[in-house]
Amino acid sequence: MRIDIITVLPELLESPLSHSIMKRAQAKGMLEVHVHPLRAYSSLKHNQVDDYQFGGGAGMVMMLEPIVNAIESLQAKVKYDEIIYLTPDGETLNQRMANQLSLKGNLLMLCGHYKGIDQRIRDHFITKEISIGDYVLSGGELGAAVLVDAIGRLLPGVLNDETSALFDSFQDNLLAPPVYTRPVEFRGWKVPDVLLSGDHKKIEEWRHQQAVERTQARRPDLL
Repeated sequence: MRIDIITVLPELLESPLSHSIMKRAQAKGMLEVHVHPLRAYSSLKHNQVDDYQFGGGAGMVMMLEPIVNAIESLQAKVKYDEIIYLTPDGETLNQRMANQLSLKGNLLMLCGHYKGIDQRIRDHFITKEISIGDYVLSGGELGAAVLVDAIGRLLPGVLNDETSALFDSFQDNLLAPPVYTRPVEFRGWKVPDVLLSGDHKKIEEWRHQQAVERTQARRPDLL
């Protein structure tokens, strides 16, 4: 999979994409991530990419031309399955969406800033708008990093145990059950006996019941 990201602040994406599972995915050649500084596509003095909004009001707006230049320049080299705009008013990211996007070949992400982008970009170029939650960040870079991570870890061969992702929270509309590791007992706190029983059927039944109970208590909207 190839992911291209257009951003005003490419430095914000360096660390999240250079460590842990995302580093491994790229090292294995299963994921390519290319970050493109938007200012490189501006033809204005000082590489300006924002301007005052028509009609007045507080806050600047990301300009049309630099974004069009960036998108069309990249489209000339790569055929994208989706052009994604990270924005607070987009569709809320969930596991099902991450699963679907992980099956794509090439994705282009645009990170919003200021009061957002000129609406004409959204009307004529963007194919999917995504929010990572009902809150506002300083820009779309952290949202893009979250989205890349959510997608990248699902690519075949990225995780050491590929079945691990199948049992993550939200994969079956349930939160993940409690997990335990050694020691068996610590300060009198014991691991549930069923997990030590070796009876895989009972263990799976216990885990499912725990997942249901946790979901009912914390996220009943998922049921």
